[in-house]
Amino acid sequence: MAQVLEFKLPDLGEGLTEAEIVRWLVQVGDVVAVDQPVVEVETAKAMVEVPCPYGGVVTARYGDEGTELPVGSPLLTVAVGTPVSGTETTGAGAPGGGNEGEGSGNVLVGYGTQAPPARRRRVRPPAAPGAAPGPVREERPLAAGAGAGSGTVNGVGAGVDDGYGRRADGPVAVISPLVRRLARQNGLDLRELPGSGPDGLITRADVEHAVRAGAPAAATTTATTRTATTRTTTRASGTRVPLKGVRGAVADKLSRSRREIPDATCWVDADATELMHARVRMNEAGGPKISLLALLARICTAALARFPELNSTVDMDAREIVRLDEVHLGFAAQTERGLVVPVVKGAHTRDAESLSAEFARLTEAARTGTLTPADLTGGTFTLNNYGVFGVDGSTPIINHPEAAMLGVGRIVPKPWVHEGDLAVRQVVQLSLTFDHRVCDGGTAGGFLRYVADCVEQPAVLLRTV
Repeated sequence: MAQVLEFKLPDLGEGLTEAEIVRWLVQVGDVVAVDQPVVEVETAKAMVEVPCPYGGVVTARYGDEGTELPVGSPLLTVAVGTPVSGTETTGAGAPGGGNEGEGSGNVLVGYGTQAPPARRRRVRPPAAPGAAPGPVREERPLAAGAGAGSGTVNGVGAGVDDGYGRRADGPVAVISPLVRRLARQNGLDLRELPGSGPDGLITRADVEHAVRAGAPAAATTTATTRTATTRTTTRASGTRVPLKGVRGAVADKLSRSRREIPDATCWVDADATELMHARVRMNEAGGPKISLLALLARICTAALARFPELNSTVDMDAREIVRLDEVHLGFAAQTERGLVVPVVKGAHTRDAESLSAEFARLTEAARTGTLTPADLTGGTFTLNNYGVFGVDGSTPIINHPEAAMLGVGRIVPKPWVHEGDLAVRQVVQLSLTFDHRVCDGGTAGGFLRYVADCVEQPAVLLRTV
């Protein structure tokens, strides 16, 4: 007799809490092998093919293409050949292939089919009749002071909250801890919010919409409905594009950067003629081609070695500036899916040839949508070559939680005084946007001036090699 196992959307890493189904790779009735990709999803970071840790026949799929699902919600069910006695038949910990101890191991971050270590007893919250099984959760004690008559617990409305968005008088359709935390921070009662997800699931978008609308923490259902109706009738006409996926992630990050970082920008024009000549001579010498972006990256890492204040981040909770030991260099890449910032790990250890190869690899992956979350996170400084769009200058927004970004405009022939004579030279505008908490203008100006000197006289780099 076959055993039906439920495969849930696993933790995709880097704090991601939801993903959108882009394309199903299997149909109901298909036979799948262990670790076979079954669905392609889009997160706020990248496109990911999700492998199934079980081998068998697909008996059900949850969610149409275009549906956004939170981590932990069911993706599909698989009927495997041999049941295992005494083993839980649903959830991430069930073994695949029907034999205890077998399976694919860790398929994605925090997810796999190996037997889990001993944990505290789990309970399943009550589900509405006909609803899909809810996620298994661990029991937790209430926070200190969350007893009877406490009024609010964790900032979510009146009554007692057990830490999972539920109150003592019934469950709340919330899975994501991010959604619960966001509601607590804004004093929203989750029980009064309508959910737009599957089976009325409350999503982050629902909470953010309520926050923007100024919904009161203890609003009644009638008042909430009335407010929603008013919003519907007064909204401007036009095409509405959902802020989700990459576009939503960009919106969230840049808004946070503007809220938290007191940034400033300085800029300078530089004569890039000698840098362009140096690149031509390097490529004429044979071997792999060196890109201009790689030379600029090499200049950046040399400048950061002299001005480490700009390779840092700010921890406001501890009121500390954290100067980072390694340079992980992000670079802006425009794709059909929007702006992404792949990261060259260990850029300070790479020469121009290695940097060129890594830029080429990441750029191609960005164009094809195959960047992994690891490729898009962990940056400590960003190089933004907006000159490819045919513009001279910009005041970009810092890529939070970094402390600075170097911008490079287009390189074009312009009149320039060179060695006392007016000449036509290849001129570029360089700009540095920096977090004023980590340094003052003198340090930022020193960094930018050093970059400009290297652009004008590439031999300056030899002093730092």
